[in-house]
Amino acid sequence: MTERTELRSVTTSGGVHLSVRAVRDEDRALLEEFFRHVSREDLRFRFLSAVQHVDAEQIAAMVEVDHRTSETLLGFDSEKGRLVSTAMLACDDALERGEIAIVVDRDYKTRGVGWEMLRLITEVALVRGVQMVESIEDSGNHAAIAMEHEMGFKSEPCPDDPGLVVVRRTFRSA
Repeated sequence: MTERTELRSVTTSGGVHLSVRAVRDEDRALLEEFFRHVSREDLRFRFLSAVQHVDAEQIAAMVEVDHRTSETLLGFDSEKGRLVSTAMLACDDALERGEIAIVVDRDYKTRGVGWEMLRLITEVALVRGVQMVESIEDSGNHAAIAMEHEMGFKSEPCPDDPGLVVVRRTFRSA
């Protein structure tokens, strides 16, 4: 998935048929609607704060990507045409380090959607030559941390906040 218009179709372990594509400028309203179906706990895990509502500035950060150092993938339930997940990659200019963040609609949790979105956003990072990706997780987000470990990520406590964990996967030595 290196081109902005490219579409990928995958079937999750839970039987969800996903169509995944890069975000487009016109996706703002779609993302606003999507985040209405994300639980408060998942919003807290995604934004690492007590977010009640995803505001226009946060949506803009997901949509206004350069498709080189930053990318947002949208995952749709192919059968319902509904946006069910987002995966974001934000890298430094040298593509040495990238941060990833994934969120899944509460009705699609435990159905393999997060796994596929993590796999695809990691694939984007690899294709672009990113050396290492990481995710900063709330230490209570056991499901995400376990999934990342299954995909070869290693975790360590966040030095600045004992309530957070840095989960990291290195592809190439720096």
